[in-house]
Amino acid sequence: MPLTHFDAKGDAHMVDVSDKPVTDRVATAAGWVKMARETFDIVAEGRAKKGDVLSVARLAGIMGAKKTPDLIPLCHPLPVTKVAVDLTLDPDLPGVRLRATVKTTGQTGVEMEALTAVSTAALTVYDMVKAVDKAMEIGGIHVTLKDGGKSGRYEAQ
Repeated sequence: MPLTHFDAKGDAHMVDVSDKPVTDRVATAAGWVKMARETFDIVAEGRAKKGDVLSVARLAGIMGAKKTPDLIPLCHPLPVTKVAVDLTLDPDLPGVRLRATVKTTGQTGVEMEALTAVSTAALTVYDMVKAVDKAMEIGGIHVTLKDGGKSGRYEAQ
């Protein structure tokens, strides 16, 4: 399958979606922030000096999804109809598990918006507690669900 963001000469371009039908679309992405046990305790107990880590990261993830076309050069601006960002403390990691769901009714999918939401939320967790743990690790960011449009449904295994 050819890459859609390159023309016949190999130059990058924005994909023309004008002939695609408008359909309901949804995408979900996930990731994690791994941290030291002491940092996890600070986040879990609400003792971070910058404030409520999970609430701020949730808002940042929502904002990130809405700003995706400003950050990723070839993404279409879309009428995002829903962004939900869930952050769950995981003592076994130890750290925070992140999940974002983005919905639209449009001519192209919202996978990039979901990935941007998770990435932005993860970076915000890092920013909120980096003063006590610069060794945090962000990872596992991937699309877990994509539905709607011509290519149909995708669910990660």
